[in-house]
Amino acid sequence: MTTGGKQTTAPAGSAKRALAGRLSWGLADQAASSLSNFAVGVYVARSLGVTAFGVFSLAWVTYGLVLNVSRGLGTDPLMVRFSGVPEASWRGAAARASGTALGVGAALGAVSVVAGLGLGGRAGLAFACLGVVLPGLLLQDAWRFAFFAAGTGRKAFVNDVVWGVALVPALVVAARVGSVAAFVLAWGGSAAVAAAYGCFQSGIRPRASGARVWLRDHRDLGSRYLVENVSNSGAAQLRAYGLGAIVGVGAVGVIRGAELLLGPFMAVLMGLSLVTVAEAARVLRRDPHRLGRFCLLLGGAQAAAALLWGTALLLVPDRLGELVLGGVWSAAAELIVPVTLGVAGAGLGTGAAAGLRALGAAGRSLRSQLFASVCYVGGGLGGAAAAGTVGSAWGVAAATVCGSAVWWLHLWSALRERPRNPVSEEGTS
Repeated sequence: MTTGGKQTTAPAGSAKRALAGRLSWGLADQAASSLSNFAVGVYVARSLGVTAFGVFSLAWVTYGLVLNVSRGLGTDPLMVRFSGVPEASWRGAAARASGTALGVGAALGAVSVVAGLGLGGRAGLAFACLGVVLPGLLLQDAWRFAFFAAGTGRKAFVNDVVWGVALVPALVVAARVGSVAAFVLAWGGSAAVAAAYGCFQSGIRPRASGARVWLRDHRDLGSRYLVENVSNSGAAQLRAYGLGAIVGVGAVGVIRGAELLLGPFMAVLMGLSLVTVAEAARVLRRDPHRLGRFCLLLGGAQAAAALLWGTALLLVPDRLGELVLGGVWSAAAELIVPVTLGVAGAGLGTGAAAGLRALGAAGRSLRSQLFASVCYVGGGLGGAAAAGTVGSAWGVAAATVCGSAVWWLHLWSALRERPRNPVSEEGTS
């Protein structure tokens, strides 16, 4: 672009710097969060062994399901409708959304406590302890998303650092106790510390009484995101429970151990997911014809990075692997190839998912996610029945690639329909 004979590059440069800033805080925040999760996983694996680590992993995937319920009902609508709004509007929305997260944690936490006490044994005690710490875990996550909606990703990063610092002494105490329940309490208790600090950072007190109004006002988005999110995490939970029933609880620990090896890459993947929908929406507004190319570049880069990371893991000597995962390493190392392919397929699919969200194609997004979830459960459990833990890993890898293909088919269809479907509110956040 030229003005008065001179080339003007400032707007493009400013846009790139702004994009780099948003991506940097998203990556930094997710790096801090994933580092804490990785430390917990490694510490439990080394301290308790394969079977106990499997019990901990069952509690972990259950938390993932509850987390996605909270996000679908609370923080996803917050991100869509209250990003970049005046501070007064954001503060009221953040109070109600965080109150919704707290309410979801209390309600489903009570269910987890009752179920755990009824189940009994080591697994039952772990689920009971999970129920106790769920409110703090969900509130901490709500503050992260609230800060990104306000454009203050730095605060989300600081909050996750506080969680990580509080986690260190908690893990030391849990290791002395030496039980799965102690590690669950250490992990969730330290999150509660960060959740409380989030109240001071924001100057906002969560309004649990506002949850009903929040759910009513945003039920159009909340219902869609709830089904989509729960189908995703619910598939992981069904696969974990089914794998434990078919092969044994130790197999769940082995799968989790292999996934932990992809932890650093997953930090990048999840960090980018905090900003990809917003960036895809910006591309759609500036130059709609570039959206497909942008999403392909986004997904392709993540898939390529996953493959490179997996290749590097294959070169890790056993001595170093055992130093990280202890007795879990030998079995987890056999799953590096299928788990890497599965993560690469998921990375490729996230590019299409970002495009569908930006287009506001909620129906296509939901159908894609439901198909991918059914494939994930079918591949994981079918593979487990046919060939145990290794079969489950390969089944999930094949299912993830198929699911990614469906995401892209729906995106291309949505792009062809674009002239007849104006961008909705979901695509303009």
